[in-house]
Amino acid sequence: MEEIDVPPFFICPISLEIMTDPVTVPTGITYDRESIEKWLFSGKNTACPVTKQVIADCELTPNHTLRRLIQSWCMLNACHGIERIPTPKPPISKAQITELLNDAPKSPLHQIKCLRRLQSIASENATNKRCMESSGAVEFLASIVSNYDPTAVDGLLYNEFEPIRPTDEALNILYNLQLSEAALKNLMRKNGDIVVSLTRVMQRGTCKSRAYAVSLLKSMLEMADPMQLICLRHELFVELVRVLRDRISQQASKATLQLLVSVSPWGRNKVRVAEAGAVPFLIELLLCSSQKRACETILTVLDEVCRCAEGRSELLNHGAGLAIVSKKILRVSHVANQRAVRILLSISKFCATSNVLQEMLQLGIVAKLCLVLQVECGHKTKENAKEVLKLHARVWMNSPCIPGNLRSSYPASS
Repeated sequence: MEEIDVPPFFICPISLEIMTDPVTVPTGITYDRESIEKWLFSGKNTACPVTKQVIADCELTPNHTLRRLIQSWCMLNACHGIERIPTPKPPISKAQITELLNDAPKSPLHQIKCLRRLQSIASENATNKRCMESSGAVEFLASIVSNYDPTAVDGLLYNEFEPIRPTDEALNILYNLQLSEAALKNLMRKNGDIVVSLTRVMQRGTCKSRAYAVSLLKSMLEMADPMQLICLRHELFVELVRVLRDRISQQASKATLQLLVSVSPWGRNKVRVAEAGAVPFLIELLLCSSQKRACETILTVLDEVCRCAEGRSELLNHGAGLAIVSKKILRVSHVANQRAVRILLSISKFCATSNVLQEMLQLGIVAKLCLVLQVECGHKTKENAKEVLKLHARVWMNSPCIPGNLRSSYPASS
C-alpha cells in the first residue's frame, strides 16, 4: 500500500485511513462512520473536527457515491494487496424501532424477542444507539425496570433451563447504550421512580442485574440536580453497601465507590452512608487494595463520611481504621495523602479523647505527620498535617514515640 497513491478524498480526516463507510455531517465534511461516531457520541464533542463548527444535528448522511468510488478503486488495485471494502449495513431507522416497540406488549415472548433485537441493534454502531434514544426505546426499557417484580413467574421464559428475565435484559441494554447526558437527565425527570425501581432490583435481583443497576445509577446520579441528590432514600445506601459487601464484580464495586463519591457531599447523604454501615466495608476494601485509583476513591468517600459524627465513630470503632488510613499516607499518591490527612484532621478536631490521642501516637500516626512536613506532598496537605500536630502538641511533642530525626520538624504550638 505504501507504493500506491491513495486519493486524498478517500482518507478519513480523523483516522487518516481509507474510509469503509463514508458519511457526511451537516457541515459538509465526510468522515468514516466509526471515527465520527466516536468523536461525536463517545468523546462528547459537538464540533466538526475540520471546520470547528458546532453540529446541532448529529444526523450522519451516508455518502454512497464516495463509497462506490472507494470500492471500485479497491477492486482495481486488488493486485497490489488492497482488500475490497464490503457494503456496510445501513443503520436502523426510527420507524423500525417504533414498529419493534409496538409489537413488544403483545406477549412475554414478543417482549423478550424485542429486547434481544434491541440488544443486537445497539451493538452494531453508535448511530443505532442514538436512534434508539430518540425513538422511545429508553422509556420502554425504563418501564420494564419500573415494573420489576422478583416474585412473578407468569410469563417467565426459559433458555436451556435458565430463566430469561426481562429486567436483566432491559438493564443490560440501558447500560450498553451509553446514554447521552440529555437522555440520562430525561430519564431522571420523566421516570421519577427510576431510582426506587433500581433500588428494588438491587434488593432482589440477580448478581448481573444488580451490577447493571449500580452502573446505571452512577451514570444517572452524576447528571442529577442537587435537589434529586438530597432526596435519596436510606434504602439506596443500604443496597450500595450490600454490593460492596457481596463483591459482585470489580466493575460493580468501582461503580458503587464512584457513586458514593458523587452523592456523599449532598444534604445528609454522608450520614446515610455511615448509618448504612459503609465504613467497615470501606476499611476492609482499603486494607486489601493496592491499586492507586481504588485507594484514592475509597479515601475520598471516607474523608467525606468522616465529616459527620456517625462516620467518625464508625472509623474509630474499627480496629484497623486509623492504622490503614495512616498507612496509605506517602505510599499511594498526592491525592491519597490529602484525603488521608484530612480524615486524621477530622478525627483530631472532633474525637480527640485521651485514648484516641494515645492510639494515634502508638500507631506511628504522629511520626508519619511529622514526616509529611519534611517531604514534597502538596501545600494543603502539609498545612492540614501541621494543624493536627499543633492541636495536640502538649500531648505529643515530647513523646519518645517520635523518632529523634523527626522531632525537630514538630511545629511549635500556637
